[in-house]
Amino acid sequence: MVDVIGLMSGTSVDGIDTALVRIDETLPNLQVQLLAGATFPYPDALRSQILAVCQGEPLSMAQLAALDDAIATCFAEAAIAIQVGHSAAQLIGSHGQTVFHQPPQLKEKPPRMGYSLQLGRGAVIAQLTSIPTVSNFRQADLEAGGEGAPLVSGVDVALLSHPQYHRCVQNLGGIGNVTYLPPTHDQTSLLGWDTGPGNTLLDLAVQRFSSGNQSYDHDGAWAATGTPCLELVRQWLQQDFFQQSPPKSTGRELFGWTYLHQCLTEAHPYNLSEADILATLTELTAASVEQSYRQFLPQMPDQVLLCGGGSHNHYLKQRLQTRLHPIPILTTTDVGLDADYKEAITFAILAYWRMNNIPGNCPLVTGAKQTVLLGEIHQLCG
Repeated sequence: MVDVIGLMSGTSVDGIDTALVRIDETLPNLQVQLLAGATFPYPDALRSQILAVCQGEPLSMAQLAALDDAIATCFAEAAIAIQVGHSAAQLIGSHGQTVFHQPPQLKEKPPRMGYSLQLGRGAVIAQLTSIPTVSNFRQADLEAGGEGAPLVSGVDVALLSHPQYHRCVQNLGGIGNVTYLPPTHDQTSLLGWDTGPGNTLLDLAVQRFSSGNQSYDHDGAWAATGTPCLELVRQWLQQDFFQQSPPKSTGRELFGWTYLHQCLTEAHPYNLSEADILATLTELTAASVEQSYRQFLPQMPDQVLLCGGGSHNHYLKQRLQTRLHPIPILTTTDVGLDADYKEAITFAILAYWRMNNIPGNCPLVTGAKQTVLLGEIHQLCG
């Protein structure tokens, strides 16, 4: 058995999700036990700087280097803190903080490889924690012609496949992504893709409407007091990304402040209240999930398993349940995998696979030409 730390901060930039897991390598099937999980918030100034960079604020190379190391230091501090009261971990898997993601441009002549930048360099984390660290997971899949995202699908197969059920594992982070898991005897129809905005547009709208006093809509309570404008939702779903067939990935580069401003402009003629706009943006997330399932799945799932921060948004969950009725909407916690730390657990497992020379990507999901080892290994010197 080996104890591994997984570190992850998503497009919501709401903190570093940290999981300490025990991986049992003696059994034929992957067995993972969550020993501890916590989310460590960024210092306010650092979070503001990250969000500004994600929104396109220019940096000098010196500023970029300083930001890279500041994020790495926060990740290392989280890794150190999660071990308190536990045996020392032998390995860290750090996804880092995505600040830019550009999918492959396959229609260009010549086709252009995708680009994805995660800050928080693994070498600094390894140095500060004295623990070997695997980082920069997306690069190898990009080099193999893939999207570099989503990378969770291989772990979803290992931990969440069911002998009889067709399942969709739906992450609702800043950006939503899905893994479609056919029954375990039929992995040839495994699928996955980014479904579009998860919480990103909602969070940005809440920050705007509250003048920065609120970072998100707790439980979806504010949105639940509004009425969604379905005509606007139908209009927004015509956006090119929603029509694009998988494999596909996206980020704040598309679904960020500029997109929100466009949505608010298009909503102006409808004289919607702030609550109505939040309800309409929630409906966009729910509708984009439903539409992508109906467009791109070979069949609708028997179960949907939610994870990520949006799994706590009661109003969003209600809207998904209404749109996908009678399919049961559960969380991964309901089937034994903590929904809050699922992605951090994923990168702990991907680091473990990298150290054991086990490929971590799923070409059926990312579009890569082949399976590859994911992540760069940073060993301790001396």
